[in-house]
Amino acid sequence: QVQLVESGGGLVQTGGSLKLSCAASGRPFKNINMGWFRQAPGKEREFVAAIKKSGGTTVYADSVKGRFAISRDNAKNTAYLQMNSLNPKDTAIYYCAANRVFYAPLANRETEYDYWGQGTQVTVSS
Repeated sequence: QVQLVESGGGLVQTGGSLKLSCAASGRPFKNINMGWFRQAPGKEREFVAAIKKSGGTTVYADSVKGRFAISRDNAKNTAYLQMNSLNPKDTAIYYCAANRVFYAPLANRETEYDYWGQGTQVTVSS
């Protein structure tokens, strides 16, 4: 199994930045692909970004492209989500996820991911 623990969430002002971390354990980190999803109050969970196990390929949702950046450090068994130019619409619980097979056209689907973290709250003030 793979255990995922998110951290780095909090309260930030509009236009500010925040960096989330996802620490992985269990399965060798270099063998799993990573993704970030988010869920706002009363809304369904939506895809944010994904990164291949090698770190060479990334996929972003249109809503965050150009503002957010996903990365990973295999030596530290950690994935990251750098969030810039934040606005209140970005307020949500952010979840880290992992899957065993990476296929870019399907990277935005929840069903492609086998493991999930507990989530970390991100709140952007107006």
